[in-house]
Amino acid sequence: MDWQTMIFQFLGGLGLFLFAIKYMGDGLQRAAGDRLREILDRFTTNPIMGVLVGIIVTILIQSSSGTTVITVGLVSAGFMTLRQAIGVIMGANIGTTVTAFIIGFDVGAYSYPIMALGAVLLFFFKKDRIQNIGQILFGFAGLFIGLEMMGDGMKPLRDWEAFIDLTVSFSDHPILGVVAGTVFTLIVQSSSATVGILQGLYSEGLIPLGGALPVLFGDNIGTTITAVLAALAASVAARRAAAAHVIFNVIGTIIFMIFLPVFVNYVEWISGVLGLEEKMQIAFAHGTFNIINTLIQLPFVGLLALLVTKIVPGEDATVEYGAKYLDKTLIGQSPSIALGQAKEEVVRMGEFSVKGLQESMDYLFTGDNKHANMTVQLEEAINNLDRVTTDYLVELSKESLSENDSKLHHSLFQNIRDIERVGDHFENLVELIQAKDSNRVKFSEEATAELKEMYELVLDAVSLSVLSLDKQSKDFAREVLSKEDRIDELERVLRKRHILRLNKGECSGQAGIIYADIISNLERVGDHAVNIAESILEENHPLM
Repeated sequence: MDWQTMIFQFLGGLGLFLFAIKYMGDGLQRAAGDRLREILDRFTTNPIMGVLVGIIVTILIQSSSGTTVITVGLVSAGFMTLRQAIGVIMGANIGTTVTAFIIGFDVGAYSYPIMALGAVLLFFFKKDRIQNIGQILFGFAGLFIGLEMMGDGMKPLRDWEAFIDLTVSFSDHPILGVVAGTVFTLIVQSSSATVGILQGLYSEGLIPLGGALPVLFGDNIGTTITAVLAALAASVAARRAAAAHVIFNVIGTIIFMIFLPVFVNYVEWISGVLGLEEKMQIAFAHGTFNIINTLIQLPFVGLLALLVTKIVPGEDATVEYGAKYLDKTLIGQSPSIALGQAKEEVVRMGEFSVKGLQESMDYLFTGDNKHANMTVQLEEAINNLDRVTTDYLVELSKESLSENDSKLHHSLFQNIRDIERVGDHFENLVELIQAKDSNRVKFSEEATAELKEMYELVLDAVSLSVLSLDKQSKDFAREVLSKEDRIDELERVLRKRHILRLNKGECSGQAGIIYADIISNLERVGDHAVNIAESILEENHPLM
């Protein structure tokens, strides 16, 4: 056998397959619009809905790992509970079987003209929608060409006695098959690819059905590694979601291994009844495994959530992205109460901005990435609350409001803008700190002490502005204005000191640029705190 040709052809086909399935998934995702996260957040109200959404999203992006990683991110961010996430993960396992069914249809003969059509749409049309379709077609065709290359590379193995003995041993020792499927999927990072390879081996008669099914079960365990890797540096809740993914597939594999002879007979029976080709037999087995596994474990979602909570202990520091106080039924029934609820949500946004500023300061002085990760969550939470609270206030504006309520309503719109901008600035601060660390820039002790002084002053001003908004207190608002004078004065003093250090060569030019940008962002945060305070002083709001 020509081992070099075999290996090169197999690896080349595998590479093309992996590229094609990702390329097709990206095209499908763009064609569907960038609303997958919103779909996952909005419609996963319970585990059953989670399963359905998991199926749909996985079909759209052609990657159960992708769906699971998005889900882990949503859990980490507080958008989704662990119970909801487990439902989505179960649905993702079912959705990924669609790829195996696509592979099961023998459309390889048409793959080259389909790829040509996709290329034409990609390179000769400018509209995004047409280009997305071209990307989907190009990736779809590449998937089959890659499979064909892998299949051609593996064909000589049918005459290699050692390989025949190995595949037969999978039937005699099914655990070996599970391990092989798990390890290979861990390496390739795509269960769709390993199932596709398995379909090729089985259709070429290189592995018996009794040996193929354990490998198939192992593929489902191996695909969990992507979510595990995504969760390693994430929150406790995210690690629990990833652990649930692993346990779900391990339990399913144990159940099906116990009843392996029965399952083999079922696949042979359904194949005879429906006249299925070999590749489609594996697709049906894959689909049946994930559907039955989901049906068995779905009633025990609460128990599974409890189990992973015990396995992955610890307090979880997540941010609740969703609105807590907005009730749309109040808008028509009692606009005044609805306005009060909107104010509570804006105050909550303000508290997130204070927390985000604190986290960015902690990140500067400790270098601990957990603070940077928390600022990302807080900034996204502020953006989400900005959107939903603004929409709520727009709806409320259609109702009849008293003069004082109208003033507060107008003021809240302004407050939301200022708080959202504070979120943008503390995000900028984190990016500046990351740039400092990645470029190995060091601040002098004097510069570090100055930044700490500026940070604390600005943080105090923002905290007081949020407090003045919450209490509708003019006294707190006046304190903010007095601090703003000190912030402006301190910024001017720090810039002069910074220029002196540069002239003396006590700090590098790059350090000076980052230092100046940090104090500039902090000064602007102070300006937004003043805007909030002035809105309290200008308007004669009733105490809430």
